[in-house]
Amino acid sequence: MSQPIIARCEAKGLRMTGQRRVIARVLEDSDDHPDVEELYARASALDAAISIATVYRTVKLFEEAGILDRLEFGDGRARYEDAERDHHDHLIDMNSGAVIEFCDPEIEALQERIAEKLGYRLKGHKLELYGVPIRKG
Repeated sequence: MSQPIIARCEAKGLRMTGQRRVIARVLEDSDDHPDVEELYARASALDAAISIATVYRTVKLFEEAGILDRLEFGDGRARYEDAERDHHDHLIDMNSGAVIEFCDPEIEALQERIAEKLGYRLKGHKLELYGVPIRKG
């Protein structure tokens, strides 16, 4: 990852209040894909004065500034992750809602070959796989 979220916000000229700094820190410390309600729970544990409206506004501001990526996995909840995280794809467990990050060199190479075969140079992609656990018995 490049610079911390707060530094990127400041570099883009965003006014970083104390509450925005708390929210940025919570996002930076997240290893999962929290939605606004989860971000609010984590941020308000650090600063009880933070309202859910502040979290919604801050997430929207960070998303519009290109600091955060909004992820929608079909469960009706928008989730967020740092826009400058290392590339990865997602496998969503349709039973539990768990989101598993992975990167597979074979898939990456296949996508490049497909784009080239169709006459394109691949500049980016997002891959989401949806599945249920295989029952072993």
